[in-house]
Amino acid sequence: MERRRSFPDVLAGGIFVLIGGAFVVGALGYELGTPTRMGPGAFPLLVGAAVVALGLAIAVKGLVAGEVISFGPIPWRAVAVIVLAVLFFGFTIRRLGFVPTTAVTAMLTTLASTRVRLLTAVAVAAGLTVASTLIFVVGLQLRIPLWGPWLGF
Repeated sequence: MERRRSFPDVLAGGIFVLIGGAFVVGALGYELGTPTRMGPGAFPLLVGAAVVALGLAIAVKGLVAGEVISFGPIPWRAVAVIVLAVLFFGFTIRRLGFVPTTAVTAMLTTLASTRVRLLTAVAVAAGLTVASTLIFVVGLQLRIPLWGPWLGF
């Protein structure tokens, strides 16, 4: 009986364990509190422990019941456009403002796919911009200017 191992599953599980472990270690530097009155370190500790457990489950599955998966070509255009969109957002949010930065970022990430038409990308970008503005600026009251100084508002 031959056991097949899935290297991507083992690798992904290991990454989850490392990230979750980092959250657990970081959370231990804060007060944990009690179960009825949790401190600032309780939630990161719980989330980190859950991520570690998930990572262990994925790694064990990869070692026990792995399957061979053939990957297709890497979509370099999509990878590059998404990285560019994230960098654009990070570097221009304070200068352009939330609305234009979110709209351009959503447009770029939507156009990362070769199957999306321009009209669909514009509709998705508009919907995401409105939803993000309502959630983050109106609902959560983040102090991010809607329109930035580069636009003269």
